[in-house]
Amino acid sequence: MTLPLLKSLSALLPLGLAAAALTLPWIALAVFGPDPTGDEGIAAHLFQLFMVAQVPCIVFFLAKWAIREPKQTAIVFALQVTAFIAAAVPVFILDK
Repeated sequence: MTLPLLKSLSALLPLGLAAAALTLPWIALAVFGPDPTGDEGIAAHLFQLFMVAQVPCIVFFLAKWAIREPKQTAIVFALQVTAFIAAAVPVFILDK
């Protein structure tokens, strides 16, 4: 089953933001190492911006496609929500 709706920018943008939010802190940790002062740093702030930016993107996607293609919209929305949760899970796992 192909999802032509998945090729639209409004469907891909939240998935890309989730992927960036998931990988950016790990890349920053690998390149720069942990901050000895305990400061969150720019990677954490970018993570927060990526997570927050996903919400209006997903709302826009739903507003644009929910009426036109409800079945495909539901599948892509499920992917977007799964990506959002996958990006947020490390925060809860690594929270001290």
